[in-house]
Amino acid sequence: MAGHELEGSLMRTLFALWATPLALFWGWFFLSLNDINFGYVLLSRQLHDLVFQLYGEMLGIDPALIPGMVAKACILDSLLLMAFWAFRRRRVIGGWIRIMRDRYFDQASTPSA
Repeated sequence: MAGHELEGSLMRTLFALWATPLALFWGWFFLSLNDINFGYVLLSRQLHDLVFQLYGEMLGIDPALIPGMVAKACILDSLLLMAFWAFRRRRVIGGWIRIMRDRYFDQASTPSA
């Protein structure tokens, strides 16, 4: 039983390590994009534009493309993490699918015409 608790703890840690940077980045992005800065320079639109201009120059691309690229990377990371989670829980998920299939697609009941 201790192994399952350890696995759950590891998955919670993995989800936290995944979600924290996403929440910080996207929180900063939308606050600074809309210049909701609460008096902090870090959240100002000027710093927002400067950061993306610098990244655009370093990467040699238009700075307007960077948020879309980051969003695609976040989606890919999310899909990989969900696939990893589903693989680890495949027996539980498979059992749930079998129960749902048997409940809604029972072979014994035939539709009447």
